[in-house]
Amino acid sequence: MRAAQFALTALLVVSALAFAQRPEHESRPAPAPPPSRGPSEYHGTPHATPQRNQGDMTRGVQQRDRGDQGAQHRDYRDQPGHPNAPHVDRGNRWVGHDTGRGDQNYHIEQPWAHGRFTGGFGPSHRWRIGGGGPDRFWFNNWYWSVAPFDMDYVGDWDWSGDDVVIYPDPDHDGWYLAYDTRIGTYVHVMYMGPQ
Repeated sequence: MRAAQFALTALLVVSALAFAQRPEHESRPAPAPPPSRGPSEYHGTPHATPQRNQGDMTRGVQQRDRGDQGAQHRDYRDQPGHPNAPHVDRGNRWVGHDTGRGDQNYHIEQPWAHGRFTGGFGPSHRWRIGGGGPDRFWFNNWYWSVAPFDMDYVGDWDWSGDDVVIYPDPDHDGWYLAYDTRIGTYVHVMYMGPQ
């Protein structure tokens, strides 16, 4: 009898330790459902952002300068418990999409150099990321790249399994917004074509 009690106690201790080691993202509150629509064109006073280095242009796409990742980013935590990254609050409030058309961090010499995405926008079109990383990821044989200025916001994205919803960006020609449904954050992405 004593051996059975010891075994049961040991089993409970091991089980408690296993449950306590959940990945960090599982302990977060569930994000809001994907926004029903993308952001509207911004008409207020643009929020100032640090400028990235201009670097070389190739095929109209800014080359990634890894030194830019050290740029100071603003704090996006608009409420306790919200992420410190661009995100969407309930009611379709796009927190962080307030730098306006003149934001040089998202300027492209040749917008849509790889064509325009026609796969569908909004929450009725969820796309499972099939692999890659922020420099080049894909779903459904469409390829994408995260904006250099937004690289700091995708560290916890799962590049082989997160679902994203794509929205047009009304302020920055050549960019789209990819909303990660698991995390509730979004970044600017460029469509690289069906390759």
